Amino acid sequence: MTTKILVTGGAGFIGSHYVRTVLGEHGPADVAVTVLDKLTYAGNPANLDEVRSHPGFAFVQGDICDADLVAELMAEHDQVVHFAAESHVDRSIDGGAEFVRTNVVGTHTLIHAAHLAGIDTFVHVSTDEVYGSIDEGSWPETDPLAPNSPYSAAKASSDLIALSYHRTHGLDVRVTRCSNNYGHHHFPEKVIPLFITNLLDGKKVPLYGDGGNIRDWLHIDDHVQGIELVRTKGRAGEVYNIGGGTELSNKELTQLLLDACGADWDESVEYVTDRKGHDRRYSVDCTKISTELGYQPKTDFKAGLAETVQWYRDNRAWWEPLKDKAAL
Repeated sequence: MTTKILVTGGAGFIGSHYVRTVLGEHGPADVAVTVLDKLTYAGNPANLDEVRSHPGFAFVQGDICDADLVAELMAEHDQVVHFAAESHVDRSIDGGAEFVRTNVVGTHTLIHAAHLAGIDTFVHVSTDEVYGSIDEGSWPETDPLAPNSPYSAAKASSDLIALSYHRTHGLDVRVTRCSNNYGHHHFPEKVIPLFITNLLDGKKVPLYGDGGNIRDWLHIDDHVQGIELVRTKGRAGEVYNIGGGTELSNKELTQLLLDACGADWDESVEYVTDRKGHDRRYSVDCTKISTELGYQPKTDFKAGLAETVQWYRDNRAWWEPLKDKAAL
């Protein structure tokens, strides 16, 4: 029997890779996918070209805040994997209203419709940023949420709303919280694709503050692996951290990107004023998903980064119009 999955935000960076993976050669044979995406600036229909002719694929352009549309789609599906979100911290600092609308109101619209429709499983994809900042050690899923940006506060709110429908109504809700993702098809406002594309064009890259902020890097292949483990084997009402196991300061990351692109630090790096409320370090404890579900990141960071740089070298036709449109 075919499982019908509604994937929100499936034209974005991570969502589209999830769709390409589950409908790909090595994906489950008994799955059909409908993508619901508003196609904002970060949603790109070209990200789905690879699966557009797949018999199990369908696309609906629409807003997750559209209650009538969402209710109609929920009635036709068995499961939901919810990626759709406003996700760029800098944009949230400039104005958080759209983040609250999409991440909070949109998630409530989806989860309420899922409850009414009797959806089997609802996977809510979140972020490690909801925990705030940690000087040493790593967050387990039981740590309290302490978000510091309008983006992460909106995501934390959406986590709690989703989980409340499990505790109140018994809906099978499973939450994932991932570390920083990287890989191909990444919209070029985020640090790795921004730096790569700037360097390929001979431009400088902007390094915040002293460059000492630390992030854990997760390849999209490993993130999708983790999400699928949670969807197929996870427990209702549980939260699962998904990390990549490679912690780097932004300064260390910048040097690796300079090396990969054949650029010089003095000529290519421009220190800029630090982001407001910039979290110093993120680090997730992945013991739970590893022990319960057998998750292990498989992508070597240096190899994954080299492949990512090469993809941007080979696919200027994909990213140049995006940078021109967004004036990045």
